[in-house]
Amino acid sequence: MFRRFRQIYDSMIVSSQLYARWEYETSMEIIKDRRRFAAVLFITLLPMAIYTVAATELPEILGGKHAYAPVHSTNEMLFTSILIGLIAGLITGCIGAGGGFVITPALMSIGVRGILAVGTDQFHIFAKSIVGTTVHKKLGNISIALAVVFVVGSIIGATLGGVVNRAIFYANPNLSDLFINVIYVLLLGFLGIFALVDYVKLKKRVATFDGGDVQTAFDGGEIQTVGMTKIATKVQSINLPPMITFDEEFGGRRVSAWFVLVCGFVVGVLCAIMGVGGGFLIFPMYVYLLGVSSFTTVGTSILQIIFTTGYSSIVQYAIYGFVFYTLAMGLLLGSLLGIQIGALVTKVVKGLHIRGFYATTILAGFINRLFALPSKLSAAGWITIDKGISEALSFLGLVVFFGILIVFAVWILWKFATNIDALRGCKS
Repeated sequence: MFRRFRQIYDSMIVSSQLYARWEYETSMEIIKDRRRFAAVLFITLLPMAIYTVAATELPEILGGKHAYAPVHSTNEMLFTSILIGLIAGLITGCIGAGGGFVITPALMSIGVRGILAVGTDQFHIFAKSIVGTTVHKKLGNISIALAVVFVVGSIIGATLGGVVNRAIFYANPNLSDLFINVIYVLLLGFLGIFALVDYVKLKKRVATFDGGDVQTAFDGGEIQTVGMTKIATKVQSINLPPMITFDEEFGGRRVSAWFVLVCGFVVGVLCAIMGVGGGFLIFPMYVYLLGVSSFTTVGTSILQIIFTTGYSSIVQYAIYGFVFYTLAMGLLLGSLLGIQIGALVTKVVKGLHIRGFYATTILAGFINRLFALPSKLSAAGWITIDKGISEALSFLGLVVFFGILIVFAVWILWKFATNIDALRGCKS
């Protein structure tokens, strides 16, 4: 059983690396293009300018505390969102995985409602994709048929996920926060435990080989190739029309469109409920369940992220008022800067150290959401607990979470500053 879970964890990490690589290349497209970067700055700072000049004269829908519209914000909110985006970008760039899991818990920790954090995080991902994405030739082979069917499934799933999230929120906002909180506790707990085990094993291996090291995500290594699994062979043997043909370079493979649709549906549901891009699920589903080659998975998965986050963030959240635009753009601005620095730092630090920080970061997020659970359960009316105790636990979780994130961020920035000359020499 442990071995099976270990395989799932490994495939999720590889999938997160694919997503991190896309985020890095997209960020580079924006940073290198002055017009794109200027556009990001403009749409980030304009709402704050309006709010500062005319906050008292704004109608309720724009500036009121009961509506989540572009300019219901403060300077503190904007700076906090930029800081969170910066830290998430540093983690994504330096580790190559996991940065996306920081944003929604971080927003919830500073008092943003769970459903609003989800919608805002997804909108920030979509905004990044539409400003910066070009389908890079290095992404690999793109199977249009696979992508289209998967996107149809993910849109159906995102619709269900959005409807469920909104229905719970309208019924009981506190229950909505609890629902999202529990999902993050389970996911981050799973990832954190295996990340810690992975780090301990690698540390022993490095000690055994006397100073050896492990690769990091942006050191030029290729995504691993995985052969056909038993379950994928079984799935492809089921002739349930319509069938999709792909991987002609490998002799041609076929799978029923219905299986692709179901996989897309599951990803869409989780994307809409958690506020993530779904990148951490693509690789295990494509490779281990559907039998798609790693080469085809790389390119095809990116299309899903763009369409799913766009549909979910706008149709399921934005039009209902669950996107905090100013925070979303602050996240985008911060992550654009952070991911560049994080990716450069991988060239001058040991991969083992980065793996250790990754495990610690994920576990910090797990502790943060776990310690917030009593207050969420109490607010939803499920348990009775002293308010002072629940608030103390929540505060402790917040201190642990942001303390570790800030230490990690400062460490990356210090490594960047102290190795600036070396990094100039190895910049491509």
